Amino acid sequence: MTATVQGFCDERFLAVKAAFETLLSEGADLGSSFSATWQGETVVDLWGGYLDEDKTSLWQEDTIVNVFSTTKTMSFFCALLLADRGELDFDAPVARYWPEFAAAGKSDVLVWHLMNHAAGLSGMDVRLQGDELYDWERVTQLLAQQSPWWTPGSASGYHALTQGYLIGEVVRRITGISLGRFFAEQIAGPLNADFLIGVPDSEFHRIGNLIPPPDAAVLGQGAAKNSIPHRTFSSPLISALDSHTDGWRRAEIPAANGHGNARAVAKIHSALANGGRVGDVQLLSPEICRSVMQARIEGPDLVLGGPMAFGLGFGLSPIKESRRNLCFWGGWGGSGAIIDQDNELSFSYVMNKMASGLLGDTRGDQLARATFSSVSAISQ
Repeated sequence: MTATVQGFCDERFLAVKAAFETLLSEGADLGSSFSATWQGETVVDLWGGYLDEDKTSLWQEDTIVNVFSTTKTMSFFCALLLADRGELDFDAPVARYWPEFAAAGKSDVLVWHLMNHAAGLSGMDVRLQGDELYDWERVTQLLAQQSPWWTPGSASGYHALTQGYLIGEVVRRITGISLGRFFAEQIAGPLNADFLIGVPDSEFHRIGNLIPPPDAAVLGQGAAKNSIPHRTFSSPLISALDSHTDGWRRAEIPAANGHGNARAVAKIHSALANGGRVGDVQLLSPEICRSVMQARIEGPDLVLGGPMAFGLGFGLSPIKESRRNLCFWGGWGGSGAIIDQDNELSFSYVMNKMASGLLGDTRGDQLARATFSSVSAISQ
């Protein structure tokens, strides 16, 4: 069975298609998708390769895969939408919406601390893994009872799994429904975007299994024992192979178990690139879109180790001098997305062959360079 690259590519972006084809033909990718919107129009929508290592099944137009932390961006959209409607204040205490959260010295933790990994709850004191992660009530109750590991707001520390529960519970307290349902009804549905947080059994047949990274299928290997990174990845504890299970697929873990493809991610993110509008839908106001690009916290991240900067969830350039109206995020294994407001550009890469990177990897970087080069050439 021979895999060919399928889909659409505007002739001005043929360098992107060439890079996409090279990744597949040289074996860097097994199966993947890439999509870009520019000035509100889809200019690239490509997919190709295989769903399995034996190369017996082809990646299809409607294939979806677990994108791990690229899912976080969808939880950001839920919070941004509520803030835009005046139902959520990022500068308010979390306890205004979730009173139990004030326990254990957290009365001064603000909503933006949750958005920007600054709440001091990057992991959990109680060890949780497997099916325990699917019990929303238990996980959120434990987080509400837990003391912060550092002074909230003083530094970021990547909340790898906990961020989704924290933002999700605030969304649930405001709306009365789960984040996955709110996202489906208020964002994915109106935009006709094929992204799911909590996959119904009827869609399981479209899921491509992830191929775990070669070095380790479990997050956090190698961190010094009892360090904040070690504690963060020790609980909640996940394996790449969890994504193959029915329980993981059905659950709502808004920091990690969203399923979609590049087309869906780029389409949703195009709202931020185009003043809140996607086609005929004005999803967000231009004002809330601009606010994402304003850094709320920056400096060494206590979990990731290197310098980070965050603007309402999304990552910004950690170098102030090079910072512009561009934000990004990525997922364990390689998926990722970039939003460039200056160029009205949104693009995403989603694959099934995982690399070891926690926030994207070099394959996405190659496609990003080709995309920016194409836009630059058009402007000349």
